[in-house]
Amino acid sequence: MCFNEAMRVRSGDAELEYHVLGSGPAVVLLHPFPAHHGIWVPVAETLSVRYRCVVPDLRGHGASEPGGGPATMQKHAEDLERICRDAGVKRAVFAGSSIGGYILFEYWRRHRPRIAGLVLCGTRAQADNEQVRTARLQSAEDVQKRGPDAFLDSMAEKLIGATTRRNRPDLAAEARAFMSKMSVAGIVAIQQGMAARPDSVETLKTIDVPTLIIHGDEDLGVSVSDAELMHRSIRGSRLEIIPQAGHYVVFEQQIAVARIIRQFLDGLSWE
Repeated sequence: MCFNEAMRVRSGDAELEYHVLGSGPAVVLLHPFPAHHGIWVPVAETLSVRYRCVVPDLRGHGASEPGGGPATMQKHAEDLERICRDAGVKRAVFAGSSIGGYILFEYWRRHRPRIAGLVLCGTRAQADNEQVRTARLQSAEDVQKRGPDAFLDSMAEKLIGATTRRNRPDLAAEARAFMSKMSVAGIVAIQQGMAARPDSVETLKTIDVPTLIIHGDEDLGVSVSDAELMHRSIRGSRLEIIPQAGHYVVFEQQIAVARIIRQFLDGLSWE
């Protein structure tokens, strides 16, 4: 199967692009920073045998515009709601990788009736501490002055697991190519927005839909303890630690991740 022709929709001050694959109950897949929807394509192709996968480029990523000012989680959440309405998604399971998870915590606070289940991949509920926040804002300034290449090279080293870089240089190169779609304006807006994001630890306790947590054991950006905190705080959640995978676990171990998510989806009542 292949994606339908790209769909475009305006949300606030940004035009966004999304793709749809398959038919059936809806699954919305949110990619990590600094990539685009391509991170989810292999998993979406597997899921689309039974499910309708909606895969956007988030504001400031891929073919979606950054809009003006910081790309806050509030803006992203309303972007997601706009895409759902445009795509005719009434209720769905939402999967978010990294920033995709941050967005889903905000989306849960604003639009929880639309959420039938959650898949949280390589993400955390805590807001940035002062050190991380300062580093984000500094990186945004550096990109404005020097361009994106050095920043994106450094991100590839951090976000793609050591095993993938060693054993699957083709996957590592493809992930780095996804990053090349980021503009200076996009990087700046996203970094500023993530630095300003609210803490969502208390939100975890309110989540009462089926939730799957996926974590790569070589993730240098999010710790196992972060994943375990979400697991402890979300009643009835399931935690899967994927070996030989970094922050981009959904792309690095796409076969294993597709199998786990498919099993999770197949077990839902979809009422």
